[in-house]
Amino acid sequence: MARTRHAIAVDVGGTGMKAALVSGTPDGVTPVEQRRRPTRPGGDAVVEDVVALVDELRAVAGPPVEAVGLVVPGIVDEAAGTGVYSANLGWRDHPFRAAVEAATGLPTAFGHDVRAGGLAELRLGSARDLTDAVIMPIGTGIAAALVLGGRVSPAPGEVGHVDVGHGDPCGCGQRGCVEARASSAAIARRYAERANRQVSGAAEVARLLGAGDPDAAVVWQEAVDALARGILLVAALLGPEAVVLGGGLALAGPLLTDPLGERLDELITFQRRPELRLAALGDEAGCLGAALLAIDMLEDR
Repeated sequence: MARTRHAIAVDVGGTGMKAALVSGTPDGVTPVEQRRRPTRPGGDAVVEDVVALVDELRAVAGPPVEAVGLVVPGIVDEAAGTGVYSANLGWRDHPFRAAVEAATGLPTAFGHDVRAGGLAELRLGSARDLTDAVIMPIGTGIAAALVLGGRVSPAPGEVGHVDVGHGDPCGCGQRGCVEARASSAAIARRYAERANRQVSGAAEVARLLGAGDPDAAVVWQEAVDALARGILLVAALLGPEAVVLGGGLALAGPLLTDPLGERLDELITFQRRPELRLAALGDEAGCLGAALLAIDMLEDR
């Protein structure tokens, strides 16, 4: 039986950082203390704030902290411990793992935020009984963690940037991307353009949809269609048992999954029809995944 380990997990998001002092094993972690702070752009600033969070949590820890788990967005090289590129947060080839290890004296597990969240859902959340799955958080953008043969694949799951044929431009430079219509940010933007009124986000569009707003109905249906076509491509290529939907948009629950399931049924022909599930861990998935990365690293030593 694996012994209990003690680590500090940090999930660097586009706007905020989540950190937790945790205890646990590869099969389960318990947050003991948690902290949040805004994310400052730039690799050096991120490292500075990560180290400050680690110091703060170490100061209140009981048992000695054995490791740090750190996950970041963008393109990462997990083996090298570097953040290869982040357009939103302004770094390129930043040596996160080496910098945090040097500043804290603690071994540091480093990974990608979406894949770490997928690991947490696989071990602790809605994908626990699955061997092949796609775990897809839908927020400002759309990405995916690919679970193949019961393990999270190191391959990037850029489901948000597959062309599903609608022709709208995407921030990545392509046209027709799932993300350009189905991300939370796109839904809010497209409703504002269509209705000529600002909304606070996709959650407000969902509320307006429930109240019978015709513009919300059009934007929502177009988002559902783009998402269904993206899932259809994934089903054709990978044949997952299930797609686990997370992120802010998944909070809409059946308002999302019911029409999405209906649209999938209309489109699907030979592909294996994946079950649609809602993620269980919410915005804690990345931090819990970072904790699991740290514990796995300690177990492998």
